[in-house]
Amino acid sequence: MVSDTTRIAIIGGGMGGLTAAIALTRIAGVQVTVFEQASKLGEVGAGVTVAPNAQRVLDKLGVLEQVKRAGAIPDGHGVYQDAMGNLVTDAAWEDSAQQYQNIGMYRPDLINVLAQEVDPEAIRLGHRLASVQALDSGVRVEFENGAHEDFDAVVGADGIHSVVRKSVMQFRDPVYSGYIVYRGVVDASLLSDDWPMISQVWMGNQRHFMCYPLQQRKLFNFVAGVPSARPLDGPWSGAAEVSELAAEFAGENWDPKLHHFIEAIEKTFWWGLFDHEPLTNWSRGPITLLGDAAHTMLPHQGQGVNQAIEDSMALAIFLKAADSPADIPEAFRRYTSVRMQRTAILQHGSRRAGAMFDAQYEFADLKKRDADLRVGRDFRRSAVFDYDALKVAEKALGQFRRIQFA
Repeated sequence: MVSDTTRIAIIGGGMGGLTAAIALTRIAGVQVTVFEQASKLGEVGAGVTVAPNAQRVLDKLGVLEQVKRAGAIPDGHGVYQDAMGNLVTDAAWEDSAQQYQNIGMYRPDLINVLAQEVDPEAIRLGHRLASVQALDSGVRVEFENGAHEDFDAVVGADGIHSVVRKSVMQFRDPVYSGYIVYRGVVDASLLSDDWPMISQVWMGNQRHFMCYPLQQRKLFNFVAGVPSARPLDGPWSGAAEVSELAAEFAGENWDPKLHHFIEAIEKTFWWGLFDHEPLTNWSRGPITLLGDAAHTMLPHQGQGVNQAIEDSMALAIFLKAADSPADIPEAFRRYTSVRMQRTAILQHGSRRAGAMFDAQYEFADLKKRDADLRVGRDFRRSAVFDYDALKVAEKALGQFRRIQFA
């Protein structure tokens, strides 16, 4: 296996990059250095769901209990509702064995939990990547602040605008969904005392509104998706007036309970929803991609960060099996081949889920939409939540070895 002198640069100090740092250190036993362009670690103050498939990874990495303490586990199944709050179907947010149940996390809290598991000396802030250059042996990374350094390999966890992605010859343009989301958090004390401690989704008039608890139920996350051409004419995100959001869900055709929630919102921002078509390759020599850099997906299945966490486990398993730094390119090829199909399926599935929530395309037929939502409950359990990234990687590794020595 690679030794503890093997040096890996991780570009990006977000949730995927930090999880990769933990996995590569604890499983592959390598030295990692995380480069983050911002002056401090952090995320926009909104929520994210840590799903059962990612919890399974975090459990094996010894981080799950810390995540649970910082997050919020709902009282039970979530619900999909029409605009007036009538139940369409429940949403089963646990795996088949009911060992893991969705955890609502405030993004800054999740970053903090993960960062505490990484050696502070291994995190370098204020490093915006300028270029990645493959050498005869290893990789050189250069930054806009003038710093440069050589490593045995580089992992690009630098998001939808990935600089590392260009070095693996993948130039896919982001695809705009036609929708923006208003996002933010609400102080739970501003809601009624009997407000349900579950995830809720309201769907109507080609838009949807979702909320769920965070931070030991002290906060509620909200995500409101509405059609807009705004990102095509300028920035992809920015501050927004709460009145803009309220106007999108105003009127007697929307549930009064939803109006009550919106009245409690004090601050929001908007975010254009982009993804990209599945890439044809994630790796080139000792350079590979992870998370949004590899497979940006829309948020409608709540799998973006969860797939980055799965990536981290698979990458660590294949890297651990490398005999020396010279074998890292093969480890990266194996990682890519195992992960690409699953993430491509979920990229397309996330687009499909958005179409359902907003009654677009074939889901303009609400009977079909509602039927598909009901069927999707069991699909999420079996195909998404029951997935074990460690077992899949280990099985694939055994198959690769049999082929190699056949």
